[in-house]
Amino acid sequence: MKNALNIRHIVLLALFSVFISMFANGSIAFTNPDEVFYAQTAKEMSQHQTWMVPYIFGQPQFEKPIFLCWLLRLSFLLFGVTPFAGRFFPALFAVFGALGIYFFGILGFRDSKKAFISGLIFITSALCVGLAKTIFTDLIFSVFILFSFLAFFWGYTYEEKRPLCVILSFVSSGLAVLTKGPLGFLIPALCIGVFLFIRKDKRYILTKSHFFGLLIFAIITVPWYAYVTAKYGQAFIHEFFYNDHWRRLIEAEHMRNDKWYFYPLSTIGCMFPWSFYSAAALFYLFRRDKYSKSAVHVFLGSWICLTLLIFQVCHSKLASYIFPLFPAVALITGDFICDSAIIKKNMIRNVYMLAFLPFMLVCAIPFAAGRIEPYVSSKLSSEYLLKNYRINNAILCSKPYVRGVRFYTDKDVAVMDVGGKDFFSPHPIPFLNTEQKVVDFLRRQETTYCVFKKSAAEDIGRILGRQFTIETLKVEGNEYIVKIESLA
Repeated sequence: MKNALNIRHIVLLALFSVFISMFANGSIAFTNPDEVFYAQTAKEMSQHQTWMVPYIFGQPQFEKPIFLCWLLRLSFLLFGVTPFAGRFFPALFAVFGALGIYFFGILGFRDSKKAFISGLIFITSALCVGLAKTIFTDLIFSVFILFSFLAFFWGYTYEEKRPLCVILSFVSSGLAVLTKGPLGFLIPALCIGVFLFIRKDKRYILTKSHFFGLLIFAIITVPWYAYVTAKYGQAFIHEFFYNDHWRRLIEAEHMRNDKWYFYPLSTIGCMFPWSFYSAAALFYLFRRDKYSKSAVHVFLGSWICLTLLIFQVCHSKLASYIFPLFPAVALITGDFICDSAIIKKNMIRNVYMLAFLPFMLVCAIPFAAGRIEPYVSSKLSSEYLLKNYRINNAILCSKPYVRGVRFYTDKDVAVMDVGGKDFFSPHPIPFLNTEQKVVDFLRRQETTYCVFKKSAAEDIGRILGRQFTIETLKVEGNEYIVKIESLA
């Protein structure tokens, strides 16, 4: 392995990855609805002076495990509560992911160019760039899965390293469980198990190292889960295990995505600008005879197929959910590009040029940020209200904006969504889904300030009739700032 390493490739990949992932990460405010959810959770944890219990809207929330909240709290302590701080660790993990793929490529392909191109493909793929510049659990979770596989394959390849590698694999899996839940164990266990079954190799499992690995895994994962279970009991169990895991398996949160072809198309589309190469690589992965005999190709095939299958059976689907298979797709794409005689002869320079398309798009972010921000964040609407009006009552919001308004104003909030459904994980705030609830709520407040979608701003007059005065104060992007006063 040492002979295959290329320090120049490592340095270039690291520097390029840092730029792609971190440049302009403070240009746009925290976006609705997810970034402000995580940022508000970390902010409220700080207000409650706790490192163990996530909070939102003043109450404990258990939609996700604790690890990302720890990273956010730490980053806010180091850099302040800023967009750059919030996105720092996702960006850093993207860099770790690119380097992890490089070392996996060295282990599997024994070829520094293949490893370098694979890392480059990963860090410039559309979904990776997007996740590196936003606050989600998926990228961090996926990198821990990658490291678990990297440690396993290192130990599988070099038997003398096996005891250490088994433990490292369990450590990474444990951190993945603290990041997103039981899938952090299930994905590595199934993929590695199927690979060993295909290879007819039971010796890897029958070692003392697995006992110590499981012990360390338990030391990493059990304390937090045991703490919140002991403290909150059924409330935690119902929300975390039933609502946010089992219910997502059997019920679609995003109905339009619940199609059999959503993940295959998302995988290819989100590999842009490498989509063509990735589609070809996936096609040839299962056709070439040498791949059926090569350990690395069998492992990558198991990784892709099992991960896709695990998420395919779930009815709740988002493109970011399948990011754990993107490192494997990047590796087979890099391998395909370097092995293709036509591409190698005529297009290898174009491959390097293709990597600069995401580079140029990232460079354009500061110039486009001012136009983009009003359409993705509630910061400007919130600042307008705080600057111009004295707000003594709850701010009424359309559903997508309520988290952002709470984050940027620190005021009480309520949701108006007539005929709509509550959040998949309900929040402890008023949710007004009938016209009568809206009228009753507004009667209790002499003056109510609102941040609405256009449709809600147009409907509010019809809902309220002549019992209230309604004034549109300003429009920021797609957010309508409305003032409602009761005449009663």
